[in-house]
Amino acid sequence: MVDKSKSRRYQKHILLPQIGPEGQRKLSQSSVVVIGCGGLGCTLALYLVRSGVARIVLVDRDCVELDNLHRQVLFTEKDVRLGLPKAIAAAKHLQEANSEVEIIPMVKDVTVDNIEDIIKGVDLVLDGTDNFETRFLINDACYKHQIPWVYAGVASTSGMVMPILPGKTPCFRCFLPQPPVPGDVPTCESVGVWGPAVGVISSFQVSEALKILLGCSSEVLMGIANFDIWSGEWEVFSLLRNPECPTCGQKNYEFLQKGMLRMTSLCGQEAIQVSPVQKTSLDLSSLAEQLRPQGKVVFNKYVVKLEVPPYEFYVFRDGRTIIKGTSEESKARQLLARYIGL
Repeated sequence: MVDKSKSRRYQKHILLPQIGPEGQRKLSQSSVVVIGCGGLGCTLALYLVRSGVARIVLVDRDCVELDNLHRQVLFTEKDVRLGLPKAIAAAKHLQEANSEVEIIPMVKDVTVDNIEDIIKGVDLVLDGTDNFETRFLINDACYKHQIPWVYAGVASTSGMVMPILPGKTPCFRCFLPQPPVPGDVPTCESVGVWGPAVGVISSFQVSEALKILLGCSSEVLMGIANFDIWSGEWEVFSLLRNPECPTCGQKNYEFLQKGMLRMTSLCGQEAIQVSPVQKTSLDLSSLAEQLRPQGKVVFNKYVVKLEVPPYEFYVFRDGRTIIKGTSEESKARQLLARYIGL
């Protein structure tokens, strides 16, 4: 049963027949990792904390910026002025909302070297990321350790949600067998993002997450939900498990072995070269058109150059990218996800 001193806080939850005292007790014994504290992650963490989930780990590599505030609902102008890391700022505001839960902020980049330690022992992982490299890592790590997770993504006015329960549903690689090539998938930088769309998608995502924590797996979405918040249109697509899937079919966990990208510091330069592990051949003309809204673009048949001061990006036909203006791998990953879409 729920402690009487806590029952008043959660009484409107407890009144729901889907939850009741036993369901609230389950939430009070659950642990969740939220990877990414941006637009999605803020709302995810907000409802986890206010729902009484016992232990919430917040992981993010970035700091709060002014252009975050229209959709990242936990942050304030003061956080921007102080230059606070998102995980730290989020934890502070969330703890003020519920002092009874444990909130653990981690200011770090999620990589092949640390993801298994980050998710160790938790009941659920939530995707609040902005890049496919991390999502493929999450998928492999969660399937390997039999931890459910919920994918979501938003760009422009639409987004999608997909719960993944190892052994019960298709995994992320059944949906997307290989990482998209640069320019194939729109980013918030290239097409913008509608604030309410982030709120709706993340609310649906955290609702699916809470159902999983409550043990209501039969009530969880089996497929992919796609919403366009502007038009009001939504669809649910069914998806079958692929017996040849490298993750849930063959259990190879390729991304835990090598990741998606190789990083190399260029000697004598403030620059990082990023090389995809998977071979690819880009349509540079299409990529150039995708990148034009973000800055000055120059391209020829060999390379696309994007200038976003103080950074320069050189994207080659084989997918290799040189980022000038930083010598930090974590910053290079952030910039690549933000501007190129990986």
